[in-house]
Amino acid sequence: MSWSPKKFLRMAAHVQLLPVLESGEETLVGGQAVMEGVMMRAPHSYCVAVRKPNGELVTEENTLPRVSEKYPFFKYPIARGVGTLGQAMWLGVKSLQFSANAALDEGEARKDGGKTEVSSWAMTVTLGFSLVFFILMYKLLPLYMTTLLEKSFPLIHNRVAFNFVDGVIRIAIFLGFLYMLSRSKDIHRVFQYHGAEHKVVFNFESGQPVTVRNAQQFTTLHPRCGTSFLLVVMMVSMAVYTLLPFDGFAGKFISRIVLLPVIAGLSYEMIRYAARKRSSLLALLTMPGLWLQKITTQPPADDQTEVAIHALEGAMKLEQQQGGELVIA
Repeated sequence: MSWSPKKFLRMAAHVQLLPVLESGEETLVGGQAVMEGVMMRAPHSYCVAVRKPNGELVTEENTLPRVSEKYPFFKYPIARGVGTLGQAMWLGVKSLQFSANAALDEGEARKDGGKTEVSSWAMTVTLGFSLVFFILMYKLLPLYMTTLLEKSFPLIHNRVAFNFVDGVIRIAIFLGFLYMLSRSKDIHRVFQYHGAEHKVVFNFESGQPVTVRNAQQFTTLHPRCGTSFLLVVMMVSMAVYTLLPFDGFAGKFISRIVLLPVIAGLSYEMIRYAARKRSSLLALLTMPGLWLQKITTQPPADDQTEVAIHALEGAMKLEQQQGGELVIA
């Protein structure tokens, strides 16, 4: 497959959306939308189902041990969030690459007759670009803009006010970027598959037979969604940054990068608690994320819901073979 600038940017946009689309919980059934498909995972297995341009359904499934079982350190609070989210991102990239090889297959053929695919180096370049973009867009730019505003508005010199403004700018950039992507036809379809994933997970958790008809009766808004998680990360970061004793630009910028795993771990614990105690005050933190899911999830067509069910069935089949215990929130 030729790696044109258009395909590169398309893939980079999907990589940027990975934290929005994935559900990083190792003890529950969850998943992630990919290009023209869905990845579903159980505690010890996963399955990616993708519909190719010709209508054919293709899958990739494999066993996947929990991070906490492989590395006991990740059983502890905060650390378990870092480990689980790290594995979720790794699996998300792997699933995205598989879906790209299927969904972006436009009938191109190499002269030697071999199979065309997104190469490892192409994915590496895309991930590197996406990481730099993330740091510049969500760490450097908000800090730089707030620093400029501080020169004109002395009240922002207060540490609490400074980090509040910095956080508001970060959230505004995130919402603007997300809205811009949602206008794309390609991303709109991904959001439909995201909705299909949520509906099928709800259907499974309800105990009812998992069918297209039953799944379509459920909402697309799920409290364990990555969309909710990202907003919680942004709100938690505002509080954490306020506690840091750095006044210089360099110190603030470096600390924002270094502390990202800690903030992610804290946010994970909050989301985990809120998902299990939905009547608690902490559950209010997930409400903005649920509202935002009205953008990041869209009502799926029946054939898209069918793909999500196919992915769930593949993951469940592997899970049952291993005798894995499923814990429902």
